[in-house]
Amino acid sequence: MKKAMYAALLLAALSLTAHAQPAPRTWTPDNGNGTFTNPLFYDEFSDPDIIRVNDWFYLTGTTMHAMPGLPVLRSKDLVNWEFLGYAADRLDFGPAYRLEDGKNIYGQGIWAPSLRYRNGVFYIFTNVNGRATQIYSAINPRGPWAHWEMKRSLHDLSVLFDDDGKAYAVWGHQDLHIAQLTDDLLDIVPDTEQVLFSKTDGMGEGAHLYKIAGRYYILSSNYAGGFRMPAARANRVFGPYEVNQAISKDEGFGMVGGYRLKNKQYPFEVTPPNPAARDITAMHQGGIVVTEAGEWWGFSMMDYNSVGRLLSLAPVTWQDGWPYFGLPGNLGRNPRTWIKPRVAEPQQVRTPFTRSDDFADATLKPIWQWNHAPVDDKWSLTERPGFLRLHALPASSFWEARNTLTQRAIGPQSSPTVALDAARLLENDVAGLGLLNLPYATMGVEKKQNKLSLVLFDQARNMSTRVPLNASKVWLRADCDFLTEKARFSYSLDGENYRPIGDEFTMIFQLTTFQGVRYALFAYNTGNQNGGMADFASIDIAQPNPRGLMRPIPYGQQIRLGSSAGLQTPLTVVDMGYGRAALQSGPSYVTVAADSSVSFQQVRPGVAQSFQWMETPTGELILMSLATNRYLRIDPQNGAVKADSPGPAPDGKDGVRFIWTLVK
Repeated sequence: MKKAMYAALLLAALSLTAHAQPAPRTWTPDNGNGTFTNPLFYDEFSDPDIIRVNDWFYLTGTTMHAMPGLPVLRSKDLVNWEFLGYAADRLDFGPAYRLEDGKNIYGQGIWAPSLRYRNGVFYIFTNVNGRATQIYSAINPRGPWAHWEMKRSLHDLSVLFDDDGKAYAVWGHQDLHIAQLTDDLLDIVPDTEQVLFSKTDGMGEGAHLYKIAGRYYILSSNYAGGFRMPAARANRVFGPYEVNQAISKDEGFGMVGGYRLKNKQYPFEVTPPNPAARDITAMHQGGIVVTEAGEWWGFSMMDYNSVGRLLSLAPVTWQDGWPYFGLPGNLGRNPRTWIKPRVAEPQQVRTPFTRSDDFADATLKPIWQWNHAPVDDKWSLTERPGFLRLHALPASSFWEARNTLTQRAIGPQSSPTVALDAARLLENDVAGLGLLNLPYATMGVEKKQNKLSLVLFDQARNMSTRVPLNASKVWLRADCDFLTEKARFSYSLDGENYRPIGDEFTMIFQLTTFQGVRYALFAYNTGNQNGGMADFASIDIAQPNPRGLMRPIPYGQQIRLGSSAGLQTPLTVVDMGYGRAALQSGPSYVTVAADSSVSFQQVRPGVAQSFQWMETPTGELILMSLATNRYLRIDPQNGAVKADSPGPAPDGKDGVRFIWTLVK
């Protein structure tokens, strides 16, 4: 979308939402009308695994080097989630885990967890680079969690507790291995390991192993030939298995694959966005779960560019014994907005994390994670009550700085503003706000020759911008747009009036840290010595679009739908419930037939006249017909109107996206 069009959408969203209802402080997928909009969280939640125990669902995912790790969340409707705790308080297997001796574990740590439950005990099996597989267990999912290590490393494992009490694990990439686990779960039973597939059978990694109605299923993620989710099934746990090449494919909600990093050091090489590629952001690694009401739902992650890998929820349609993500007539594709799972009691809108912080509590909010294992006596919430105090430890750069406190950036746009008191900095100290990524960008207060300066460092350009400071209290802000992947820094001396500094910074998706951008509070000393102290008074995360629609549905109003082909007929938007609309022109309604053809019919509106009203991530309207579960499109070449599109293409050339305007 052109920048001007995007800016207009954003301004309209801000003005209309203010009149519709009080906006939530942070992203929620719950639309308040019985529907939800993906992603479930607009911040990183990669390698998800979900299980149901009675009427609760439980969720965990990858946290890499961030500590504490392995968040445990619960929900009754798969949409509104509550944070319970972290299973791994600290991960420390040597100097690299503490950023000592010039070593680090960026892109390593905890990944691809398998969450399971048996006989009153919760288990999380997870990988740690260079170590055997780790196991965490707890009777209460809030903790405490016991921790021990297996005798082997099982890459991307999934565990199944079978009906006969035996435990099995599937692991590996493409060929996938299976074995029975010993009763203590610490090893595999001798002579039970088997290879299930050849490398060319189409299976991937990130396995999720299930037993459903007496049959064994393995879901996996394959990136060879484009992101997709292959599945396999068998009547016996050791096979033989037959493979379905894709139960989910090409679903990225129309998001263009953004900037990608090609190398790991300066000068950085970056691949620009590629609208022609249809699978760069597609849903892949995940699994399935069934509700008490008998509904099946799929969950999987998407590479959502520089904000990271995001978690999405999909209705599952069983066909020919396979669990396809999506709806009948459009298998393998997932509506971005759909009806929430049925539950016994309506659930209140809930978000798992509070992102803004005034540091008034005795403990850090759960949103915070340290960048590697912290030095515990070099930070405090009590030395100066109401402030986070970071003691500056020696480091050559932000990348090597210890005790950096981080939280996941959140989309689609957000602006962290940090209030910093730099009065206690010493010579060669620098402290402030960073966008932790590779390349990264930081804006901090630096003390040199007993003078303070504001310093913006852009690692991509290897360039610094300095502004002299005559005050020790400063507000630092980064305006981040994860749809354009651009960020701009500014600062204030009074907390009200902000001045931009430096050039616009490009945020990039990369697989060095295996994380999206993180907002980071840091303090370090470049003089090879312990420095002074940085006192952070607060951080506020502003989010202009925390709902699934940037513009509310204009029920009862006349609109025109604009597209690449154009559609000028005024249409009245009729409320059909659950975020759906019928489009009326005079006495007639836009009607979709079984063959996907579209016409105007004088009828009482029903399924054939109903469209699920939803948006692409960048704000264009897309209309999914309830008659076909496919999207309305206007052929850009001949102007023909049909409801036959599986979903919006990233390049926007398929006539599926609309920009609507009110008829005055």
